[in-house]
Formats: sequence, structure tokens, C-alpha cells
Amino acid sequence: MVPMERLQQITERFEYLEAKMAEGGGDNIAALGREYAQLRPVVEEIRTYREMLDDIEGAKGMLDDPEMKALAEAELWDLREKLPALEATLQLALLPRDEADARPAMIEIRPGTGGEEAALFAADLLRMYQRYAEACGWRFEILEEQQSDLGGIREVVAHVKGVNVFARLKFESGVHRVQRVPETESGGRIHTSAATVAVLPEAEDVDIQIDANDLRIDTMRSSGAGGQHVNTTDSAVRITHVPTGTVVTSSEKSQHRNREIAMQVLKTRLYDLERSRVDGERSANRAAQVGSGDRSERIRTYNFPQGRMTDHRINLTLYKLDQVMAGDLNEVIDALTADAQASMLAEMGA
Repeated sequence: MVPMERLQQITERFEYLEAKMAEGGGDNIAALGREYAQLRPVVEEIRTYREMLDDIEGAKGMLDDPEMKALAEAELWDLREKLPALEATLQLALLPRDEADARPAMIEIRPGTGGEEAALFAADLLRMYQRYAEACGWRFEILEEQQSDLGGIREVVAHVKGVNVFARLKFESGVHRVQRVPETESGGRIHTSAATVAVLPEAEDVDIQIDANDLRIDTMRSSGAGGQHVNTTDSAVRITHVPTGTVVTSSEKSQHRNREIAMQVLKTRLYDLERSRVDGERSANRAAQVGSGDRSERIRTYNFPQGRMTDHRINLTLYKLDQVMAGDLNEVIDALTADAQASMLAEMGA
């Protein structure tokens, strides 16, 4: 049953925001605009639902007219058939929103167990997300990358900007396992290795206030693969947030740019720590939920000999590994999103 009182509250809030923005919005125009944009599709669903309820009442009113009764009965049958689907769509629209869903995101990828093969797999995951971002029309920028001797990745931090980036990528956090014959294996034996992925919503200046006295900033010489890739000046920057022990580095050619990047990554990590703390207090069983962000959880297996990808959280197996590695992630992300929504609906109905 859709709560009509809540529908009215949302509609009134939307109309208030609309009026405030028409007046100019003042200093809060950006915040008002974001809330307005989030509520607009919900209000459109509410209006469609109310229109159908009005149509049902109108058809009921025609039942007493002998000349219109047959037409009214047919219309009522059709409307009542459509009503459950419309109510289900509206209930999804009414689910509590993660305020970070619409934000850009940081993706951090690091090899786990498996040595050089894990580093090569981490590079494959990076390319997978780059291709997915390209297909979505997002901007994908690598902020920090450390490569291995064979072209794998020791660590990479990327910034992804676009529409609903965090909403689509937040379920990717966790341990990704690969089963395949490594390029370094001469005997043809299948090895298992892993890489960890962390997806963090980008922090805004209003989210995190950092005291300069809490920071230790060091400059150092950048390291790289050798030759022209190694900087000969102390341009790399390492920032340590002393209270939390969080350390970030950036080793681009410009020291000024490195400070900007490192501070951006630091704010995002501290924001993620705060979100994790609040979520942990809110839900004792958070670690069991899809999208919990527990980076020690093995979430997915990529089995190359069998051409399959399995997401262990929802028991989804796709025999289209080539397409997945090429960035075709919509099917698995849609399934994870639907599962999370179903869990939320079940909690609300409990």
C-alpha cells in the first residue's frame, strides 16, 4: 500500500523547492538544485499514480449509467491491471536515497594474492572500468598509477565523473578473483589470484573540514618504470592525516598539481571513513548487505577457461566474460541494484 500522506509531503516539498528556485535560491541555490533534481522523477511518478487513481474513481462513477456501464467496466479492468506495476514503480522511487549516489567517484585498484598475475589482473580491471565509463559517457581520469615490470598495476587511483557514477559503481567494492592461465605460466596450469577494488564517493568541501595542523606533508622524488619516466626533482607529494593515519601520495610532474590531487583523494577517503562509521552505527548487519563496501569480501570470480563471471553476493553467473571484461557491466550492475532495492523494500515492509 502506497502511503498517501508521504506522497503529499514529497509533493509539497518539491513545490516549495520549485518556488525557492524561481525566487533565485540565494546562497543555497546549488543544494536546492540537487534536491529538486532528485525529487523531480519521484514527483512525476506520484502524479502519474494519482492520475490513475482519479481515472479509477471516474470509471466507477460511470457504472451507474446504463449506457456507459460496459465501457466503464472495461476501463476499470484495464486500469486495475496496470495499477500494481505502477505502485511497484512508485515504491521503488520512494526508497530512501543515498545522498552520494549522484556524486562522482574515486576507484582504487590494488593487486592482492597472486604476485605478478594479480598485478596484470588489476590492469585488466582498470581497462574494464575505463571502457564501462566510456560507454556511459563519463570522464575517466587516472590520478595516480604505479605499474609493475610486466605492465601490470601495483596501485591505481582514478577519478570518474558523470551522471550517477557512484550509484552505478558502488557495488564494485570488494575482492575480485580471477582463475586463468597466467602469461607467466609455461606449463598451462590455471592459477587463482585476486585484486581489490574500492569505490568511494567524491567528497565535497562542505563534507570534510580538515585542520591544517592535522596534516604532515612531505615531498620526494617520483619513482617510475625508469628512463624518462623518473622525475629528477622532488615533485611527488605525500600527505599524512595524523589523527586517522591515512596516507595519500601523488607523483605527477607538477608539485602544485600533486598537492591538489592528494588533498582531493584524502578528503574522499576521510569522507568514506565517516560514511562507514555512520552506516555501521545505523545497521549492525551492514556487512551482510549487498554493496556494504567491505573490501575484504570476495564478491566476484572471473573464470577465463569457462568464459564465465560469477557474482557471489546474488549468485549471478554470466557466460559472457569477454563482454564483461570489455566493459559490458550493465547486466550485473542492474541485478545488484535490483537486489539491493528488494532488500530495502522487504525491510520497509517488515
